[in-house]
Amino acid sequence: MPKKLGSKEKLRRYFLAHVGKVLDSDTLKKEAGVSEWARRVRELRDEEGMHIVTHNDRSDLKPWQYVLVDKKLRPAFERGISKETRAIVLDRNGYTCLMCGAGAGEIHPFDGRKVRLHIGHIVDKSQGGSDDPSNLRAVCSLCNEGASNITVNRPDSVKLLMQIRRAPGSEQLKVLQWLIAKYPKQSKDITGKLE
Repeated sequence: MPKKLGSKEKLRRYFLAHVGKVLDSDTLKKEAGVSEWARRVRELRDEEGMHIVTHNDRSDLKPWQYVLVDKKLRPAFERGISKETRAIVLDRNGYTCLMCGAGAGEIHPFDGRKVRLHIGHIVDKSQGGSDDPSNLRAVCSLCNEGASNITVNRPDSVKLLMQIRRAPGSEQLKVLQWLIAKYPKQSKDITGKLE
């Protein structure tokens, strides 16, 4: 009897079969067959290096749309939180979600499922956060799905520009390339005016 595929593997295969195509959240949720499909997509992108982009990366995508750009793997973040660190954070936070207050094992007031707690970053790893316990908190599945890559205080343009100005020229060019890829139409408008 063939081994049953997990939700992450189902999503991996689906993305690979649809490289370059815009996929919506309803389709991905159905394909994964689990409510935590968005977490599996983040794992494929952040931990395994699949080049999956969203509206955060390209201005032509809507918040519920995803695209696997190509099959080439990119540098990925490893999951580096030990069991001991998880236990410390859960105990420190009273086995309670710090975003909504739901306790582990209780019935969640918003979706009726039993509360499962995860360890979430206060400042996301993709934005420079660490796996240090001071940057970790207990969050339930529901809040964790909605909090991906969100920091408590988002930087404004002044802070961003200050950091970009201090970066080496090679890093500034990477930022420019990212902005051009995210805003292709606006980039053409600007370069057309400069000519």
